[in-house]
Amino acid sequence: MSTPPAQPRSPGRTVIRGGLVITASDEMHADLLIEQGKIVALAAHGSDVAAGWSAERELDATDKYVLPGGVDAHTHMDFPFGGTFSSDDFETGTRAAAWGGTTTIVDFAVQSRGHALREGLDAWHAKADARCAIDYGFHMILSDVNDGTLKEMDLLVEEGVSSFKLFMAYPGVFYSDDGRILRAMQRSAGNGGLVMMHAENGIAIDVLVEQALEAGRSDPRYHGEVRRTLLEAEATHRAIQLARVAGAPLYVVHVSAEEAVAELAGARDKGLPVFGETCPQYLFLSTDNLAEPDFEGAKYVCSTPLRPKEHQESLWRGLRTNDLQVVSTDHCPFCFNGQKELGRGDFSKIPNGMPGVEHRMDLLHQAVVEGHITRRRWIEIACATPARMFGLYPKKGTLAPGADADVVLYDPKAEQTLSVDTHHMNVDYSAYEGKRITGRVDTVLSRGELVLDGRQYVGRAGHGQYVPRGTCQLLD
Repeated sequence: MSTPPAQPRSPGRTVIRGGLVITASDEMHADLLIEQGKIVALAAHGSDVAAGWSAERELDATDKYVLPGGVDAHTHMDFPFGGTFSSDDFETGTRAAAWGGTTTIVDFAVQSRGHALREGLDAWHAKADARCAIDYGFHMILSDVNDGTLKEMDLLVEEGVSSFKLFMAYPGVFYSDDGRILRAMQRSAGNGGLVMMHAENGIAIDVLVEQALEAGRSDPRYHGEVRRTLLEAEATHRAIQLARVAGAPLYVVHVSAEEAVAELAGARDKGLPVFGETCPQYLFLSTDNLAEPDFEGAKYVCSTPLRPKEHQESLWRGLRTNDLQVVSTDHCPFCFNGQKELGRGDFSKIPNGMPGVEHRMDLLHQAVVEGHITRRRWIEIACATPARMFGLYPKKGTLAPGADADVVLYDPKAEQTLSVDTHHMNVDYSAYEGKRITGRVDTVLSRGELVLDGRQYVGRAGHGQYVPRGTCQLLD
């Protein structure tokens, strides 16, 4: 006899009192009223309106920030790569995201070559269904552009999968040539979809990989050296020009290099609908990590690769000037033992990817503390703009009447040390081991239901719901 599915727990009415509410546009000392999983009202703290609210549950946010839940628009849970799978599945990965104040992820469903988009999407629905602690959506990785998959793009946009990732890297795996990319962009120009581009010249990189290995340069640091900044910039330039020819918008993922930022800035100066994201690893880590001895650098192998520290300031500047609009994680963890070690003696066999979904909001708050960005810009690049970019706003990404009650109570003065001993991601190392930061998530609500309650996890697999998305809201 099968067990009936668990029924959602009704969160009832909740009032959050006494905090500093921060959105992308405002900061205000205000109380929030939540009912049936939605934000019903905001009112000034101490006002007659707020004083008149009653609720089954009251949360005290005194001396804390009240934030929209984070939207991480680039994760890879249970993702196949390099003969293995990323070590976080949808259950462990979304639980870790919640610990870090992220309440929505957009993950990547994968089309296998020779198969329909629908098959890949169905497979990812099966991976995620009834396992997520927070809400989730999907992008579609388009690895085989043909007449059939182009038609499927239209259908997927209509049902809420409105973004498609293509790769200029990884020949023989995900790579698409310029003609296929152009055809996909032309289709997205007509159906309202958004093409996301991994912009590296994979054909040239493979030549440099082969030459490095032949010369005996096999350590992890050479992963960064062969994936040159100029090859990221060249591919970014080419992607922009193809999008111009197609009359389509473009979103470039995991921008890591000063030269690539310059390509995006130049396109935006022309008024083109070109957008870029970067990730915390490029803002806080560098090739110094890739060069760590005794194969420790393998922990930091990801693509695009970490860059020399001097690139970081151009990324921060791009975030301040809006030449970069989003900070996502590209969370794709592989354990050091048994997974990263597949590349001992050959850096090209190290699975590409790093853990990060739990630390994005905290690291960006540290950037506020250090003066790189303002508090409102923090919320803009981590919550509001990713929600707008991928058709989730204002359901997600803000605190306003009618929005989902995805709310984070954040202690801006708490101090913590990031470590594998305390994180909740299913991976055996921390990319930020020993890093001391100021600020920490205290309490998290997803659609009005407590997931984290005063640093106690009270969430559950299956609370998270699949969220169909609209089209990009930054093109009007």
